Amino acid sequence: MAKDPFEQFAIPEQLRAFAEQSVAQARKAFEGFIDAANQAVGQIQDRAEAAHGSAGEIAQKSMRYAEQNVAATFDFAQKLMQAKDAAEVMGLQSEYLGRQMQALSAQVNELGQSAAKMVVDSTRPKS
Repeated sequence: MAKDPFEQFAIPEQLRAFAEQSVAQARKAFEGFIDAANQAVGQIQDRAEAAHGSAGEIAQKSMRYAEQNVAATFDFAQKLMQAKDAAEVMGLQSEYLGRQMQALSAQVNELGQSAAKMVVDSTRPKS
């Protein structure tokens, strides 16, 4: 019986556990950062809401997209830690990249629409 050519790439359990713990800690730290950033965006939006309603919407969408994209990356990293072989790693990577490309395309589209709305709103005469 032939040896698995990817056996040399097997991740020891201790290293896998350490990596999973590191990903979990990084996720927790990022969630704290997102909470603080969302509070800052909220404060900025409160101060400038009358003059920049659309800009606040774009800032909120950008923060939401950043949070979604980083969460997807952390989920991907966790799945990689559970991969049993190189074929599974490649499948996970392909799936992740496909989903991220779709998400980024939708995000760029929505931000473009919001920016266009902001331009239109800013050129309207004030009542």
